[in-house]
Amino acid sequence: MYTLDDLKNCTGCTLHRTRTNPLCGEGSLTAGCMFVAQAPGEQEDKQGRMFVGPSGRIFRRLLQHGGIPVPDIYMTNLVKCVLPRNRRPKQAEIDACSVYLKQEIAGIHPYILAPLGYYATRYLFTEYGLGDFSRREFHVLIGSLVTAGGIRIMPLSHPAALLYNESYEAASKKHYKRLHTFIQRRT
Repeated sequence: MYTLDDLKNCTGCTLHRTRTNPLCGEGSLTAGCMFVAQAPGEQEDKQGRMFVGPSGRIFRRLLQHGGIPVPDIYMTNLVKCVLPRNRRPKQAEIDACSVYLKQEIAGIHPYILAPLGYYATRYLFTEYGLGDFSRREFHVLIGSLVTAGGIRIMPLSHPAALLYNESYEAASKKHYKRLHTFIQRRT
């Protein structure tokens, strides 16, 4: 699997010019669930850690509500460097970072992949031959479990969505409880 030095030396796209810290995934190397977020936020870029900003507080609250222990998960990003002004990732940036995500998935071999948000979900669906979907169609996938070739994928809303619309919280809590049920089937 890649190292932090690999990321620090990466020049696969232009994001290396504007980042402070590229982010390696973190968590259990035997995790039953791998969460794949879109990209580090401003606080994550400054501190060099996953989910330490405002959406991280929401993420940890959702994990706790769902009964998912933080030590039993692995967290990573689709794109390893902060996106300027929190813009959407460009396909070239996703392509450049996908080599690292593929290494993480192969190394961790999680029971369930839980992409957080549209871009992480779209990448995994494409990667595993599940087809494409529009942004409008994405909401239908949230909280559903899809299996492709032995890979289980459960798309979730990104916790940052709750920063902008608290009405998503009840559904998000329900989805994290459901995810916990699926993770428990592994054991």
